Parts: sequence; structure tokens; C-alpha cells
Amino acid sequence: MGRLDGKVAIITGGASGIGRASALLFAREGARVTLADVERAGGEEVAAMITEKGGDATFVPCDVTSPRDTARLARAAVERYQAIDVLFNNAGIAGVGSTEETDEALWDQVMAVNVKGIFLMTKAVAPYMIQRRRGVIINMASSIAFVGLARRVSYAASKGAVMAMTLSMAVDFAKHDIRVNAICPGTIHTPFVDRYLQESYADPAEGLAEISRRQLMGRLGSAEDVAHAALYVASDEAAFMTGAPLIIDGGLSGTK
Repeated sequence: MGRLDGKVAIITGGASGIGRASALLFAREGARVTLADVERAGGEEVAAMITEKGGDATFVPCDVTSPRDTARLARAAVERYQAIDVLFNNAGIAGVGSTEETDEALWDQVMAVNVKGIFLMTKAVAPYMIQRRRGVIINMASSIAFVGLARRVSYAASKGAVMAMTLSMAVDFAKHDIRVNAICPGTIHTPFVDRYLQESYADPAEGLAEISRRQLMGRLGSAEDVAHAALYVASDEAAFMTGAPLIIDGGLSGTK
């Protein structure tokens, strides 16, 4: 018996990184998965990997900043699986820059994907969960919502907003037996981090060592570390958890 047997999950940003790892893990634990991304090739590859191993998955292209796309994604999941039990609002982008370095276009893009995207996706899925009086919504926040980090003003603002939005959603949806929580990772070794290291450091290996020292455990997290946290929040094991951040950051927001 898998921990998500019989459940239907939507995972945005499912083509790579944490979304990819979560889709593969959720499927192994028995979920039927609809994964979404703007990156079609990667999303289709993940869905194919799941089906080749005997799971049930489909890929739907989706820009989470588009009301039309988010509504279409929710409908596609219900038409295929007749329900949505779990929504993992994982899609997001990272803005690098201090207040002086960040232009308005970058600010707007980060807020559109990281904040508006969660709002629109939840708005599209919530009616189906309310109708069945059950559901789990997981929002991707960050430990940066609780600690200061240099040159991340747009990203920090977006993740602080996600955490506040999670609390408000938890209150609104509690009467419908829908739980809403946030995952708050530290620095996770994803393709984005590799690109950041290549672009920002003359020696990417030294850059990796530098950002690893920010974590109390002395290493970056893996996509699988976060996927296992999301699995717990999605499962019935977390039935008494709502309106809460699950911090998984290697000690970034701890004592160091």
C-alpha cells in the first residue's frame, strides 16, 4: 500500500527539479499524477517515466500566470481522474538582485509566477475540492520568508507573500475540510542553482562551497529531500496539519 493510494495529484512545475522528484515519488506511492509546466519536453518525459513503471500520469502544458491555462489544467485532471485530492503549487522562479539591481520587469515576473500563479491555480482547483469536501493544497514557500538573504528582494517578497497567503487560505478552506500548508526549503541543488553558479561565480565549485556553508548541515538539499516533505504533507499522516510551514532547509533558518 502506497501512502497516496487512490489519490489524484496535480503538481505544477513538474518538468524538472523539485516538481519532477515529487511527481516520481507521488506516483511510486500510488497517486495518479497530472503534472504541468511551461516546458513541454521535460514534462512529457516525466509522465512517460511514470507510465513506463506502471504508474498513471499525464502532462498538461500550463502557464500558471494564465487564468485560462490554470482552469484548463484543473478541468483536464477532473476529466481524466474524476477528482483532485492534492494540489502541489510548486511552479516558481527565482529573482536575483538587491533593490537597486532589480528592475520593475523582474519584480513583476517573480510576483506573477510565485504569487499570482498560486492564487490562480488554487482558485481553479478549489471548487472541485469543495464539492467533495476534502483536499490538500501545498504551496511552495521558502525559508527566505523567515530569514534575510542578500540580493533576493523580489524572491523574498514573493515567498513572504506565499506564506501569508497560505495562512489565509487555511482559514478560508478549513470549513470545507481542505488543508493548506507551505513547504519552506533552503537552498536546493536544482538546475536553476547550477545555472546561477555558472553565471555568478568565476569558479562555480567555490560558489557551491560558499552557498553550502549557509546551511547548518553544510550541504545543499536535494530535490528528493523536498519531495519527501511534500509527500508527508500530502498524505493522511498529516491530517492534523494546516496553516503551517514545513521548514526543510538544512539549518539555514536555525542557529547558524
